[in-house]
Amino acid sequence: MYYGRVYTNAFIRDLRMRYPEGTRIEVISMEDPCASKLYYGDQGTVKYIDGNANFYVAWDNGSTAILAYDDDVFRSSIEYL
Repeated sequence: MYYGRVYTNAFIRDLRMRYPEGTRIEVISMEDPCASKLYYGDQGTVKYIDGNANFYVAWDNGSTAILAYDDDVFRSSIEYL
């Protein structure tokens, strides 16, 4: 995990357009799976993407874990319809 990433406003805007609030996503893998209660296949709904490309998600299992765009692997429902 690298903590020095800086994203442009245009990149964040693009992420927010690709994954708008309400988008369903599914976890494939996480950088630190021991730090969360999320596992392969867990699903949730995107609530917000902050300026550091962190995805705030309402997880179906009640978890409050945040997805980091470059560290965690996930897919949205539109990617596998």
